[in-house]
Amino acid sequence: MRTATLGPAQRAEALAAMAERELDVLVVGGGVVGAGTALDAVTRGLSTGLVEARDWASGTSSRSSKLIHGGLRYLEMLDFALVREALKERGLLLERLAPHLVKPVPFLYPLQHKGWERLYAGSGVALYDAMSMARGHGRGLPMHRHLTRRHALRVAPCLKKDALVGALQYYDAQMDDARFVATLVRTAASYGAKVANRARVTGFLREGERVVGARVRDVEGGGEYEIRAQQVVNATGVWTDDTQAMVGERGQFHVRASKGIHLVVPKDRIHSTTGLILRTEKSVLFVIPWGRHWIIGTTDTDWDLDKAHPAASSADIDYLLEHVNSVLAVPLARDDVQGVYAGLRPLLAGESDATSKLSREHTVAHPAPGLVVVAGGKYTTYRVMAKDAVDEAVHGLDMRVADCVTEETPLIGAEGYQALWNARARIAARTGLHVVRVEHLLNRYGSLAEELLELVAADPALGEPLGAADDYLRAEVVYAASHEGARHLDDVLTRRTRISIETFDRGTRSAREAAELMAPVLGWDADQIAREVEHYEKRVEAERESQLQPDDQTADAARLGAPDIVPL
Repeated sequence: MRTATLGPAQRAEALAAMAERELDVLVVGGGVVGAGTALDAVTRGLSTGLVEARDWASGTSSRSSKLIHGGLRYLEMLDFALVREALKERGLLLERLAPHLVKPVPFLYPLQHKGWERLYAGSGVALYDAMSMARGHGRGLPMHRHLTRRHALRVAPCLKKDALVGALQYYDAQMDDARFVATLVRTAASYGAKVANRARVTGFLREGERVVGARVRDVEGGGEYEIRAQQVVNATGVWTDDTQAMVGERGQFHVRASKGIHLVVPKDRIHSTTGLILRTEKSVLFVIPWGRHWIIGTTDTDWDLDKAHPAASSADIDYLLEHVNSVLAVPLARDDVQGVYAGLRPLLAGESDATSKLSREHTVAHPAPGLVVVAGGKYTTYRVMAKDAVDEAVHGLDMRVADCVTEETPLIGAEGYQALWNARARIAARTGLHVVRVEHLLNRYGSLAEELLELVAADPALGEPLGAADDYLRAEVVYAASHEGARHLDDVLTRRTRISIETFDRGTRSAREAAELMAPVLGWDADQIAREVEHYEKRVEAERESQLQPDDQTADAARLGAPDIVPL
């Protein structure tokens, strides 16, 4: 079983190794595209480095709708190429690359007009399924079906009877976006990539007009490194223009940020066995099953304020509640909202003034010798974006380089996952954990769940759930710090787990217990534990305050009231 440990020692070794010898490729940006680019490069035999200023997936890649989908609405825009490409990637992820992380999810599309709408929408969904099957990667999902109103209300009793005349049901897929990125990074590291989070690029190294590397500051330890590389790939998403400005090269395109917010509500607030997809005047609204919760989203509004911490305003929350309540028999109230998160889509600017019309296509450019930029796109097609970025970088390397192999390279945890899933009852009997706990671990870590079970065997107390977030075992917090690169409490409660959006207290009641579990791994003393907890509580307080504000400007100001990083 291939694995990789991203603990404190490995991070320090990676930074030192990157500074010691020139790399073939240095990737800047630890979101899904940057992590995918590092995996693509290293599996072609290239010496590869990956640096991220904050935590893995701390930007857009942990704040999405958590869907792996072809994008039904792009069919309506007649963007067949994008949908075809995304459906192929969806199939690859479900069947070959990450079956432990990417799972089928059903959606119900309520029809509101008799006759023509069933024909129109039904044709679109039928084409969606046909395009999926044509790529040879659609067999893992059931085909769509037409439902009468009575049948639809049996499947989704939460709907108002007058909200639909019938329905269509189809399937897409979902994943935990931040967990997926952490797994991508670890997969790249398992093939030899040197990776370091909390390592901020402060400038680029130049020789004449050529970019030959980057200056990197260790945000944790304070050291400065010069990392040289034959090719640097800028994969910084909504920060693309800012990163390009360090080189003095704006490039041939600009990236514009569009804010999307999501609400998380408990499962019992919406009585349905299927997700929902609803039309709004601007876009589509999803109600997505998420364990013991529902995710409701998203909005689509222009954003030109703080990119690190986009804030959800009271108006954003009201917008989503108003639209979802228009079809729910029992409306949701503000008090039903457990969690709220906001993310920014990196859209290629220039096609349209409306952010919902901006392109989800991606672009790769070579604005200066030694520098490649990749931007735009959507989460589902990260692997294609990564391949295109490395293909472009290869043009600047004086060597023969192998073709992309990521279509055939499963992520760590995929190998042996199905066999372990089949044996989950036996594993539960052997370990003393309930079978539901074993299933939880297998669906988050795949075959790497064995590493967590070893922690529990060595210390049975780690097999207990967290006191105030009992969906997660104490072992998962330790493992996040020892194996998954978590450096701070926020990394664990917000991204390695989803406690920050899945509990009404937003994780504050779990904060001290989690910090004390992380402390031995990261060498924290009592003062640092207290600082981590205080920092997390201030972050939650600032987010709650921002969500009471009437507009983006006041929400942004309130969110920035919390400090960004814990002082060591």
